[in-house]
Amino acid sequence: MQVSSFYPVIMTKEVAATADFYKDHFGFTVVFEADWYVSLKLANNDTPFELAILDGTHPTVPLSSQGEVSGLVLNMEVDDVDAQYDRLVRTAKLPVALDIRDEEFGQRHFITSDPNGVLIDVIQIIPPTEAYGEQYTEEVWDKSSGSST
Repeated sequence: MQVSSFYPVIMTKEVAATADFYKDHFGFTVVFEADWYVSLKLANNDTPFELAILDGTHPTVPLSSQGEVSGLVLNMEVDDVDAQYDRLVRTAKLPVALDIRDEEFGQRHFITSDPNGVLIDVIQIIPPTEAYGEQYTEEVWDKSSGSST
């Protein structure tokens, strides 16, 4: 199978407000916009990322699956998580679901949420402890410098 694109779609009653949230706080731009669906793109590096917002009651959603998003975490890896914490939590006053901290498995991160309760885990890769480092199946950090690769 050749996949040309893969992206999450958030089902919500608040399509415009949710799209505005991701545009305002994370720099997404609109690719397509209707009252029931907004396609967003984040193209600030070599790999563009996509996110879509969909009215969960739209007829293109099977009746048995209509509703609102639940149980979703979006991970966003960044170069400087402390700067993003200052920008998003201290300045923009986004809610804190998990305060900033270092994890033994190799992340410094915090978790906030969007207007639908979707969790957004903002992550900076850090060296894991030796025990966790042995569990990685591929190199994700430079052991000599302690930085991510």
